[in-house]
Amino acid sequence: MNIRKLKESDWSTLQDWWNNWPDWVPPQKDFLPDNGTGGLIVEKNNTPIIAGFIYFALNSKASFFEWVIANPKYKDKDRDEAIKLLITTAEEFAKSAGKKYMCSFVGKQNPRLLKTHKELGWDLGQVTSYELTKVL
Repeated sequence: MNIRKLKESDWSTLQDWWNNWPDWVPPQKDFLPDNGTGGLIVEKNNTPIIAGFIYFALNSKASFFEWVIANPKYKDKDRDEAIKLLITTAEEFAKSAGKKYMCSFVGKQNPRLLKTHKELGWDLGQVTSYELTKVL
């Protein structure tokens, strides 16, 4: 299993994943960091497994890890390992960029991702929140 930065050529794969998960509203490419390349993707034997995006706040020590999306067809038992690799690498990437905090919003419809964040020491809020977006 390896991890790398996203490339422009990954965009069609990510769109396919978003379109094949129920209840997802895919983000626009220009909503994402670096126009859809500001993140990481985990692969195994050239099969992409999971990806996520890292936003950097310009006026604080904060970073945000968002839009985590997994390959809906990948069913191997090492899926949890791929999630952990993605999250810990995102943490290290942000830390190496001088960030001190990382925040992530995970919906309750994704218990596996919530569980993994908690196992890795993330604070889990007890109040449900909503992701609100407005095109300006």
